[in-house]
Amino acid sequence: MAIKSSAKTVKMPAKPAANKNGAQPGYFGAYGGRFVPETLMAALQELDAAYESAKKDKRFREELDSLLKNYAGRPTPLFYAKNLTEKLGGAKIYLKREDLLHTGAHKINNCIGQGLLARRMGKHRIIAETGAGQHGVASATVGALFNMECVVYMGSEDVRRQEPNVFRMKLLGAEVVPVNSGSCTLKDAINEAMRDWVTNVRTTHYMLGSVLGAHPYPTMVRDFHRVIGREARAQILKAEDKLPTAVIACVGGGSNAIGAFFEFIGDKKVQLIGVEAGGRGSGLGDHAARFRGGAPGVLQGTYSYLLQDEFGQVAGTHSVSAGLDYPAIGPEHAALADLGRAEYVAASDAEALAACSMLAKTEGIIPALESAHAVAECVKRAPKMRKSDVVIVNVSGRGDKDIGILREHLKF
Repeated sequence: MAIKSSAKTVKMPAKPAANKNGAQPGYFGAYGGRFVPETLMAALQELDAAYESAKKDKRFREELDSLLKNYAGRPTPLFYAKNLTEKLGGAKIYLKREDLLHTGAHKINNCIGQGLLARRMGKHRIIAETGAGQHGVASATVGALFNMECVVYMGSEDVRRQEPNVFRMKLLGAEVVPVNSGSCTLKDAINEAMRDWVTNVRTTHYMLGSVLGAHPYPTMVRDFHRVIGREARAQILKAEDKLPTAVIACVGGGSNAIGAFFEFIGDKKVQLIGVEAGGRGSGLGDHAARFRGGAPGVLQGTYSYLLQDEFGQVAGTHSVSAGLDYPAIGPEHAALADLGRAEYVAASDAEALAACSMLAKTEGIIPALESAHAVAECVKRAPKMRKSDVVIVNVSGRGDKDIGILREHLKF
């Protein structure tokens, strides 16, 4: 899939040698890798080894499954949105209700998994970055559950936008550190978290919140979220006796989307649709749609599509949703786009706000503004589809955290 961009394309870094199966460790096609300071290599190698060992450990898997069920609240329902389906007049619409999980979003899946890994490695301190605050809340929750010190880095602009989640993190015992550098959003929070990790690597685990960063994070975080797609696949087969026509999910870093997509990648007739933040316009700095103006480059440890200016410098971004306001995308999504296996579109701020309002009024469900981007694409697409078609929309989080923003933008 050719993607045009005015940004400078960075030459792809050299890959490591292929393993005996012909695969590049830590790569998804051309994308991925491990581009970090030397001081972090040992920590990443330790994490990689611990994760590979844990995957084979029956007790680890059983404890993870037990916590996901009895603590986080899995499985989440696949809800037939009858009212929305009838209003739009096209495909049948099902909502995967990740918003019903403990802490209010899909993020808890990954945080429980990484918390177990941190404990396995003997780490007693966890750090995390957060944008919309949902990963920060999930990290703080797991810190409390496992009796670990938790520090969350959050851009000061996001602290302002997501004050309810800041309070929740503090209530759970975490220290929230506002970041005032750069754009004061997610990218800058990740930078500060990485600086902390370099300094405290022996005692600290970095609980990265999306399918970003250096190997093994993109693979590991995806694997902890695969439960979304596994459940959805079984649930839709039970409900409709067939696979969905399309699966739609919002894409910031891309964790909820890759979790929803992965179990369907081999089903070529199932359309996989990722929805980026179209923001307030098409100009660089007015959106966070990496496949609309981005180009391959390296950011925060991985090689993927990145919004950058003509000199290759990381561009500013904008989105009404703090969780989608990131200049790069997970490397597996970049590979799926190049292969044409997934389609990536964008929804504007206005479209996401309207979709949020529509879902609230038709189904009594207030989605997170991030998830509302996926709903917005469904609103566009479903009426053009056949009534026999079936769409799954991943509602990755609930909108309680966004009430202040919604109050500012929606006038009744």
